[in-house]
Amino acid sequence: MDVVETRVPGAFVFTPKQIRDERGTFFEALRCDQVEAVTGRPFRPEQINYSVSRRNTLRGIHGVAVPPGQAKYVTCVRGALRDIVVDLRVGSPAFGAHHVTLLDAESGRCVYVPEGVGHGFLTLTDDACICYVVSTRYVPGTQIDIDPLDPDLALPWEFTEPPLMSDKDAQAQGMREALAAGLLADWRDAVLESTGGTH
Repeated sequence: MDVVETRVPGAFVFTPKQIRDERGTFFEALRCDQVEAVTGRPFRPEQINYSVSRRNTLRGIHGVAVPPGQAKYVTCVRGALRDIVVDLRVGSPAFGAHHVTLLDAESGRCVYVPEGVGHGFLTLTDDACICYVVSTRYVPGTQIDIDPLDPDLALPWEFTEPPLMSDKDAQAQGMREALAAGLLADWRDAVLESTGGTH
């Protein structure tokens, strides 16, 4: 795989090398040993989630409190979407910075999202399907939701008409409010959680 680190430290884009012939295409979508070699962190999937959305659906920005923390390996298995990761780790040298990746089924491109980093996407096609391979199981009450239209973040969604959003996402607090409420992970805590370390 070709791997590029984003401007959000610890977040990477993986692009598989595809083998094509008259039958079609084959590629490796995920190898945990490669993810661990690149990130320097253990990555063992605990759960796999899918969501299917119509065109111009905006989901996010979502994260998980640390602890338990949750790393994600995200890919689009049908259609296309504009994927954005946002550094929400307090004390990170890139706090508030974001990275945009076009994810589509044809390329097989994937994004690794480390603990403490927010994630969201805008679908560019109907019936778009995204797959999340995650490092921890769902724990009720640990999800952190940030307003994807927060003017402080000014994320480049590039939609041309108002997107379809859940009430939960539309009513989510901004980054400043989440910071003031003490909901965001500390940069050091997020790194320790991802490596299995202790204080």
